[in-house]
Amino acid sequence: MTGILRLACVQLCTGNDVARNIADAEDLVREAADTGADLVSLPECAALIEPDRAAFRRKVVPETEHPALSAFSSLARELGIWMHVGSLAVRCGDGAIANRTYLIDGGGHVVARYDKIHMFDVDLANGETFRESDSYRPGTKAVFADLPWGRLGLTICYDVRFPTLYGHLARCGALFIAVPSAFTRRTGSVHWEVLLRARAIETGSWIFAAAQCGSHGGGRESYGHSLIVDPWGEVLADGGEDVGVIVADIDPARTAEAREAIPALANARDFTPATVQEC
Repeated sequence: MTGILRLACVQLCTGNDVARNIADAEDLVREAADTGADLVSLPECAALIEPDRAAFRRKVVPETEHPALSAFSSLARELGIWMHVGSLAVRCGDGAIANRTYLIDGGGHVVARYDKIHMFDVDLANGETFRESDSYRPGTKAVFADLPWGRLGLTICYDVRFPTLYGHLARCGALFIAVPSAFTRRTGSVHWEVLLRARAIETGSWIFAAAQCGSHGGGRESYGHSLIVDPWGEVLADGGEDVGVIVADIDPARTAEAREAIPALANARDFTPATVQEC
């Protein structure tokens, strides 16, 4: 672990035109790099949000053919920065589709992949219904990767509601945990900041969440408010509701300070679960 990490989160309003989405993201990544960012994070669904399910399936390609992965790898190499591509929809060898994070180093090499584990299958009170499992196959494995500044845990959006995953990543040595998202406006307005700050406090970790914002067509809207949260639960940067970039300097040593002050990870104890009858 060496020195301060300058982190930038890019907030996007992705649509259904992959080429245009890539170009828009590249412009903002360059803007982030101009601030001196060492690591630039993009939100979930960085290259495509397509409300029409049939059209979505037609547009998804394998990783080896994905124009966004190629473009972002080249951009990371050109700028000499690490890039965290929040997620891309990629077709797997058996035809299933994964919602997959990529971590790319300053040489343009993919050093880690993570497939979203928890699927957003919900029915909201306002009539909105989401069935992510109809489009994606869930991942099954927790993933972390080592940066020059420390270990990074990888999660995506709805994962944030499952604290066991975050505790596991922290116990595996993650100092930072990424939560790239396309949170709905309805749930984001009440749950977004609370959940992210809770995951930071519970684990004593830096949490950063690049987010989608605005209207994507077909009635789909995202909340925005990309956040960078320190290990004590303080929000250091908030992206608001518009497309743009937020930046913060991250001191990895503050993770150890938070975990020593409140050693919740060390104090956790195993227990015998209650039976169904007892519940």
